Amino acid sequence: MTDELIRIVLKSGKDQSLLRFHPWVFSGAIKTIHGNPKEGELVKVFSNQHEFLGIGHYQIGSIAVRIVSFDEVEPDYNFWKSKIEKAWQLRKMLGISDGPQTNVFRLIHGEGDGMPGLIVDFYNGTAVMQAHSVGMHRITDELVQALREVLGDKLKAIYYKSDNTLPFKAELETKDGYLFGSGSENEVMEYGLRFKVDWEDGQKTGFFIDQRENRRLVETYSKDREVLNMFCYTGGFSFYAMKGGAKLVHSVDASAKAIELTNENVELNFPGDKRHKAMVADGFEYLKDIQDKYNLIILDPPAFAKHLNAAPQALRGYKRINTRAFEQIRSGGILFTFSCSQVISREKFREAVFSAAAIAGRNVRILHQMTQPADHPVNIFHPESEYLKGLVLYVE
Repeated sequence: MTDELIRIVLKSGKDQSLLRFHPWVFSGAIKTIHGNPKEGELVKVFSNQHEFLGIGHYQIGSIAVRIVSFDEVEPDYNFWKSKIEKAWQLRKMLGISDGPQTNVFRLIHGEGDGMPGLIVDFYNGTAVMQAHSVGMHRITDELVQALREVLGDKLKAIYYKSDNTLPFKAELETKDGYLFGSGSENEVMEYGLRFKVDWEDGQKTGFFIDQRENRRLVETYSKDREVLNMFCYTGGFSFYAMKGGAKLVHSVDASAKAIELTNENVELNFPGDKRHKAMVADGFEYLKDIQDKYNLIILDPPAFAKHLNAAPQALRGYKRINTRAFEQIRSGGILFTFSCSQVISREKFREAVFSAAAIAGRNVRILHQMTQPADHPVNIFHPESEYLKGLVLYVE
């Protein structure tokens, strides 16, 4: 089959990133395409000297090919099953696949697990599968079969949630829904705390699994503090703060649906606890005047930039929101601040936060530098897969 694949030849010198095993081929690097590949079709990539470089899914856009193998192999069912097995074995080694206190984790993390364009999150028996490339969308049936075979009885259902993540220019007629099993129990557990997860209508795959270890760190800083969880979504950081002994916890989000879920989750974990209050409000407006009310603030906004051309505006957004937090937080306060924008580098984010501290005139010390957990592995040849950045700051 591989001999029949359409060949893509790169311009001279444009093969260096692939020789360093970076899994993306940009459209500007292509010299010639021998054929007319359809979006999502497998193609073979060669250097200008006609040396084989890799096999990947073709797509229309700046990233023209996502490499799935640097070896000249046939990406058949067993190929994909092997990749899923390796991802599953890694999670088992990490001890998160069958722990008594945690039953939610990321099973497949795109390039980090050698499967560019695919995300699979596991929620207490339900795998939520999200395709970000047409290539992965086109092999959905094979992926479902492989997931069922690898996970066995541990897997009760597979929900496909790609309607909003696939390239709109591909004009695919997709519909989110169950590919195996049906609506199952949507309660999950993370370090002993219980959460209702809405993977059908919620953001991303339903829950921000990538903040698990950072939520746990909030717990260690929360004793006797007044806590603000800004952009709270379904309240994850709030419950860890309550578990850690916070005096009060306020959860704020612009989404009424998110606040509704936050209140449900409070009752699951801390029924009748008067320390918690959830509010629907715009984050920037809420932070205008909080009158020294809080000495622990968590800023975990949605991605301000999803594309490189939005990066300058996003950095202004990070600077603005952090300036307001620095201006309002009490002396001796702790600020947890994050960026989940892949196109914003760790250095640029840190620079925006430091500028905010200078504008606010506060003396600030870094206590921790945070990233995503081990079930969101970073491909060492693909630094872009390290998207989550965070700082824990002590504000004098």
